[in-house]
Amino acid sequence: MNRAEVAELIDHTLLKPEASVQAVDALVAEARELGCYSVCVSPNKLPLDRQALGAVKVATVCGFPSGAHDSRVKALEAQLACEAGVDEVDMVIDVSRAVAGDYDYVRQDIAAVRAACPAPVVLKVIIESAALSDEAIVECCKAAEAAGADFVKTSTGFHPAGGASVHAVELMAATVGGRLGVKASGGIRTAEAAQAMIAAGATRLGLSASAAILAELD
Repeated sequence: MNRAEVAELIDHTLLKPEASVQAVDALVAEARELGCYSVCVSPNKLPLDRQALGAVKVATVCGFPSGAHDSRVKALEAQLACEAGVDEVDMVIDVSRAVAGDYDYVRQDIAAVRAACPAPVVLKVIIESAALSDEAIVECCKAAEAAGADFVKTSTGFHPAGGASVHAVELMAATVGGRLGVKASGGIRTAEAAQAMIAAGATRLGLSASAAILAELD
């Protein structure tokens, strides 16, 4: 894919806890200049200036980064984000439940957030794939689809187990079979890595190093 095509898949991301309002403003300006699909920011930075965004969409996170929140808290967080005008919500599953094989709970957790942010808001489900077995990755993807999610997403980028891998993206893409999108996120820092994720089946990329990656494709 060429530079413009890759840019159109990017959620240009700034989720550092210490990120300032000025840094978010710079993120928005850069996303617009680069032609990124969206910006992804923490909930405390909402709402964003739609005029400054132009055609760039707004995503935020929910239950981030641990996923170890009561489903009612995640649902309220998603609801407040929707009221602040976001286009997309990236929620984190309860990773401990996934590791334990409690996929019914995972599905119910996702469904609670889905109910709080109905379409047209896009719901992406972060499964923290590096912390899961292949079986758990597959089952969590199935749970996300059953709960009405629009995307499955590899990683928060904050888990010590690591971020996105080609293997996880391939497995997730095979499981959802094009019915849901697949977002690769976490540790993608080169154009080669980004292209590998796309080739594996990623339909969206979560990147903080977007400018450097796209510069490699010029």
